[in-house]
This record gives sequence, C-alpha cells and structure tokens, in this order.
Amino acid sequence: MAINKNHEFEELNGVKCAIVEKNVSQERTDFLNDLLKLNKYNVVIVASPATKAAPVPPAATNNIAEPSPPPSAKFTVGVTDVTFNPINAVFGRLLKTKDGRVVTLAYWEQKEDVSHDEIPYFENKV
Repeated sequence: MAINKNHEFEELNGVKCAIVEKNVSQERTDFLNDLLKLNKYNVVIVASPATKAAPVPPAATNNIAEPSPPPSAKFTVGVTDVTFNPINAVFGRLLKTKDGRVVTLAYWEQKEDVSHDEIPYFENKV
C-alpha cells in the first residue's frame, strides 16, 4: 500500500511494480515505454480493467437504442524499480530524452515534442 497517492505500487503480471500511470491510451503507453526503457527502467504494461458503465436513469430511456462507442483500450504502466516516483523523476531532473536533454514537465505531459532543458531558477545568474 502506498504512503500517499504520488507513490503507488502494485503487482503487475506477477511482478511488484511502482505505478507510473494508470488508464492511459496506447499512444501514451508507447511514449512512456520508450522513455523509461531509454532511461534503463524495466517497464511492465498491463491492460487496465474495464470501468463499469454508469447506470442509465429511467427518465432517459426512450426505447431508442443509441449505439455506444466501443471502449478504447486503456493500460497501466509500471516499472520494476519500486522506488521510482514519476514526480521525483521529472522534477528531480533524473530522466533524459534520446538526444540527452533533461525531461521537462511539458515533455513528460506530451505538450511539447522537444524537451527544452532550461537552467533551473536557482542556477540562473542574474
């Protein structure tokens, strides 16, 4: 059991793992898998269990069957190093990209295609 929500771990495919992210898309899974393997972590990926559909309120049933969109596959991504914490890894500047830059929060969240390795505020000489 985790001490707090930021450092979760559980058993994935019979291996105790630190959870990186849960219920992520295939695209996000591929991104995390590539990034973490590049940084020499053993990655474990399993399909997330399907979430239960919310019950339809009786007033909303009009005897018209609306096709529901097919559920997209969601995955849980973990690493075998149970001391791994994604928040500490990003803000502690512990992860690197393919070209050797430090992974920034924007890059981790896939808001930017290139990690802009900025000088931390405390090292900036004014």
